[in-house]
Amino acid sequence: MCSGCASSAKVGAIPLAGPILRRILWYGTRVCFASDVDTQARLGSGLYTPHPFGIVIGAGVRIGENVAILQRVTLGRAGLDHVYPVIGNGVEIGAGASILGAIHIGDGARIGANSVVLKDVPAGAVAVGAPARVILRAAAG
Repeated sequence: MCSGCASSAKVGAIPLAGPILRRILWYGTRVCFASDVDTQARLGSGLYTPHPFGIVIGAGVRIGENVAILQRVTLGRAGLDHVYPVIGNGVEIGAGASILGAIHIGDGARIGANSVVLKDVPAGAVAVGAPARVILRAAAG
């Protein structure tokens, strides 16, 4: 699931081998890391998971490039709806954070450890808490 698995987003382009390789990667992450990264999730290049344990990424999640995700993070839907978060480029997500529902995390945002994010987080902002609130915004410029 480390940076090599970020290329799984490209594996699906191979007509027959893509779905098979995705399923193998999915199974490997479940067994080795107790993580569940759905095969339909779209992961950008440069995904960094230094501690890839207990990470859950739902089917409709879209993750930009150069994103860091720490252990025990959940990216998924909220309730019974089938809408998922979109994570921008260069985002850092702290350990134990949950990002749920049809929300957008802007480029360069940082999500604090154990935060529960239920609303959009602007680009460059820092959000913490349960429920998460923005405590720092990027300077205009």
